[in-house]
Amino acid sequence: MGLQELCRLMSRFNSYKRTHIILQHLKMSNHTDAAAEVLLERKGCAGVITLNRPRFLNTLTLGMIRQIYPQLKKWEQDPETFLIIIKGAGEKAFCAGGDIRAISEARSTNQKVLQDFFREEYILNNAIDSCQKPYIALIHGITMGGGVGVSVHGQFRVATEKSVFAMPETAIGLFPDVGGGYFLPRLQGKLGYFLALTGFRLKGRDVYTAGIATHFVDFEKLGMLEEDLLALKSPSKENIADVLETYHAKSKIDQDKPFILEEHMDKINSWFSANTVEQIVDNLQQDGSSFALEQLKVINKVSPTSLKITLRQLMEGSSKTLPEVLTMEYRLSQTCVF
Repeated sequence: MGLQELCRLMSRFNSYKRTHIILQHLKMSNHTDAAAEVLLERKGCAGVITLNRPRFLNTLTLGMIRQIYPQLKKWEQDPETFLIIIKGAGEKAFCAGGDIRAISEARSTNQKVLQDFFREEYILNNAIDSCQKPYIALIHGITMGGGVGVSVHGQFRVATEKSVFAMPETAIGLFPDVGGGYFLPRLQGKLGYFLALTGFRLKGRDVYTAGIATHFVDFEKLGMLEEDLLALKSPSKENIADVLETYHAKSKIDQDKPFILEEHMDKINSWFSANTVEQIVDNLQQDGSSFALEQLKVINKVSPTSLKITLRQLMEGSSKTLPEVLTMEYRLSQTCVF
């Protein structure tokens, strides 16, 4: 073998070696990123869950759900854990929903992943609802879809002036799942029906006024609130509620501002009392006010099938338990995505 050929072989080997090292590094990076998608920590008297994908607005993945659920159950049984806090990393979002990109890719490549995602997500939602330890969701920033599912079923939900709540699923051909069929029809009047069908966004203190949040705290005080909760010594549910109430009472941001939908609630209750989407549309058309026509414009843009499924979902869910609703929603999810 000549020197030139030997050099060529060595060059190929080194190139292969570099490529192998790069691939190994990428594998490790992906693994590290996956492992860090959610942080599960014991701090003070609490278990703390941090949704840790700020670049992706902390959207939920199946891997995150599979880490959160068993830890939640462990903390629920741990006598040294007195409360559970869930929050989002960064300042933009608590959780903007499920990872739509991953779900979309799974639809064409691995249908079992879709089945697992929805089933395990709903199991987690139910576990949060039935959790024996006080569960506190700090819903600062964007809170939509799957983010609502890991917060609204908990005992305490703390909104800030930067909170943004919505269930926008009808715009993407789905329906407001994660127990939406349970909690939405239980909001005041027909507010939940309105939010579900239009995807209307509630912001700041309105998230509290609507009943999505149980407390409202200034964002700049949120860190102090968490520290005070963690510092509690063997707290009871009442001790925890007292801390939350103290911070809530001190918040003056938008305190005197009326609920954004207050002047429209009587009409919303009337329009969305109809038993069919067609009648709701007719109600909006007959009203003819600028607000009614705005909602009509939104409804006309979204999936007609999703609208019909959603209305029926909420009507059925209004008299069902949360486990019954989640079972219904799982069946609907599998019909909608396949």
